[in-house]
Amino acid sequence: MHDLFGDRKEIETDLAKLKLMMTDQGAEKLYYKILAPNDNSKNQPYFGADFSVLNIIPTGNLEASQSTSKKKSKSSVKFTAPLNFSWLDSDGNKFKAPEAQLILYPQYPEVRFSGFLKKCKQGPGILMNPLKRGRDMGRVLFMGIVNDGSVIGYLGSPESLAAQQAIKLKPDAEYGLFKEITITPTVNNKELLIQELVRIHKLGWIKGKRLKKDGTSVECNSSNCGGYTMEAELGVTPNGYSEPDFLGWEIKQYGVPSFEKINSKVITLMTPEPTGGIYKEKGVIEFLNKFGYPDKSGKKDRINFSSPHRIGEKNKTTDLTLELIGYDQSANKITDATGGIALVDKNDEIAALWHFSHFIDHWKRKHAQAAYIPSLSRNEGHREYHYSNTIKLGEGTDFLKFLSAMANNDIYYDPGIKMENASSDKPKTKRRSQFRVKSGTLMSLYHSMTDVKIC
Repeated sequence: MHDLFGDRKEIETDLAKLKLMMTDQGAEKLYYKILAPNDNSKNQPYFGADFSVLNIIPTGNLEASQSTSKKKSKSSVKFTAPLNFSWLDSDGNKFKAPEAQLILYPQYPEVRFSGFLKKCKQGPGILMNPLKRGRDMGRVLFMGIVNDGSVIGYLGSPESLAAQQAIKLKPDAEYGLFKEITITPTVNNKELLIQELVRIHKLGWIKGKRLKKDGTSVECNSSNCGGYTMEAELGVTPNGYSEPDFLGWEIKQYGVPSFEKINSKVITLMTPEPTGGIYKEKGVIEFLNKFGYPDKSGKKDRINFSSPHRIGEKNKTTDLTLELIGYDQSANKITDATGGIALVDKNDEIAALWHFSHFIDHWKRKHAQAAYIPSLSRNEGHREYHYSNTIKLGEGTDFLKFLSAMANNDIYYDPGIKMENASSDKPKTKRRSQFRVKSGTLMSLYHSMTDVKIC
């Protein structure tokens, strides 16, 4: 591996030049971390004491692993998340680091940066080698974030102008150990969102509608059209991707009886499908035949699976208990990386399981920033909605906050799964695995939760 450190260009590269090189590579965000002596290739750079760094650094899908050391007789619990990462040199050239990844150690908890030099043709080896200059103070790691999810790294030596300027700089924003430098003329997405919500509020009553995938609007007249109508006003087309809805913000509309009562209504946070248990391994039909029940309203040949399930409480309708497998509530730590949120029967058979690794992926993509908008509805021949001028904005989160809220029963599982024509050769199923929360307890999920009067 050729080393990026040691030439005059690296020392003379300042922040202005670095910004230009980053934008030339497509970076839209630039973060930096002042490295500590232990931030090197042996000890792995430390990225924080929780999982919130996942909100700013895009990763691939998390994988869980758990192993036991014969020497220490200790269990090692971790998640690994690959990065699409490249190093940048002082001439603006990129060098792929194919083994770069984040490692999440939930037992501490902490996040580390690993594999960033392995199989890389050119990188900052001297500055990350603890036997050379990998313990020097004054090193600064810069990370440019590209809209396609790739990450561009640049390591400034203590002698470089970029590192020296960054250390003295007042950052534009801070995210844990990382600080942000604005590199392109940006529009404040939060302000744009609020402007749009002001406009929608001032429209008054809006006829229910939804956007089709081709962007055309059609009437929506069912009881759950409040979210579709809001999304249609924002130009958000329905999709199956776990990405934020509007300008990096997840949009959550919820119905209320009046705008004076916005803290007691139920909100659906996510609807992820199980990744394990009978539901996944044998299919939803087998799951419903085993754990479902005949429709209680008298609809023939229909099997349902519904009603709220809370941690540690046996559900009287389904006879299943919701459990957190591999989570220590008292320490708020994951103790088994292969565990998850599970529906368990009286014989300890797992009916459905949502692995932690998949849930973290979903949560980090969707909920780093979320707007919760109360709405009124009425039906006078057609459904109409009126959206409040007081909204809730949640900013910054961590999956451990989600687990803690579940353990405290602030979040619960409230499915709406059914099978029609159950006895036929071609039964029709509908799947909806909802994790829900009351609006008044949303603050437990975010580092910052504010009620904002937008007009």
